[in-house]
Amino acid sequence: LRCSCRRWGGLVQAGGSLRLSCAASERTLSRYTMGWFRQAPGKEREIVAVISRGGGNTHYTDSVKGRFTISRDNTKNTMDLQIHGLKPEDTAVYYCAADQKYRSYDYMIKGPSGMDYWGKGTQVTVSS
Repeated sequence: LRCSCRRWGGLVQAGGSLRLSCAASERTLSRYTMGWFRQAPGKEREIVAVISRGGGNTHYTDSVKGRFTISRDNTKNTMDLQIHGLKPEDTAVYYCAADQKYRSYDYMIKGPSGMDYWGKGTQVTVSS
């Protein structure tokens, strides 16, 4: 999986916006539950948002609700995370993940263990 940061390059001011993208050139993403995780310095990797295979169900961790929007386009094999109202505490390396196991949506919500694939990670730094 390729995880890239669009537009602003990863360094933004508080209150700004950013769009992260994840693309797969060799796999059919529609087979996978997809999600975004992040890991801040000195902290464990945590779930940010999850989207079901067809895109009909989404889940967000409480700290990002109302500010982050996860979406996917299975025809283009892409998944995006639109972020508005960035806060300094959003500073972290963001990773996309994919998993196709049975009940992967439920498992992904619980945390990063056991994911089939990970993107490389994109640094997001929010200045105050």
